Amino acid sequence: MAGDGHERWQVREFFAAKAAGWEDRYPGDDPAYAAAVAELAPPPGGRALDAGCGTARALPLLRAAVGPDGTVVGVDLTPEMLREAVRLGRDPAGALVEADSGRLPLRDGAFDAVFAAGLVHHLPDPLAGLRELARVTVPGGRLALFQPVGRAALAARRGHELRPDDIRARPRIARALDRAGWEPALLDDGEERYLVLAVRRR
Repeated sequence: MAGDGHERWQVREFFAAKAAGWEDRYPGDDPAYAAAVAELAPPPGGRALDAGCGTARALPLLRAAVGPDGTVVGVDLTPEMLREAVRLGRDPAGALVEADSGRLPLRDGAFDAVFAAGLVHHLPDPLAGLRELARVTVPGGRLALFQPVGRAALAARRGHELRPDDIRARPRIARALDRAGWEPALLDDGEERYLVLAVRRR
């Protein structure tokens, strides 16, 4: 567990240093976010979680999907990211909570839909994290694991090569979802985006 704590601290420090002006680096991502939330399809009047929400880019989209009678919560480990979300005016769309997405302070079955952008590969224990997301999702609820750019394009942008042990790779994420209580419904590991949709097993 000490190792997990160190990794969480590293993730928090990494994003804290980049929080101010984060979205200015990726100005063209809004359409990809909108498409992913539409495919997740949170139900009107339902309850939606943005896990690892960062600057809460998805919060207004989730609010629009569930409507005024729904519930929207964004959770992030990094307070600087949440402050940036408030600066950008995202807080009226939903509650912002400083918490670890791998250890959520939320009750079992609290949500109908979970959106997680750029989260799973930052979790110290991705399988445990997926189980935690399953815990807070109702049976039959839906999960979206998302990146607004494909893994190959992102690796090239950063001067890396794709690694076969990447939790996001098709066979690995499919196995992890299955073990965590999810039924994969879509695995789009393409050039333009990364989107995995899964359904919480009943």
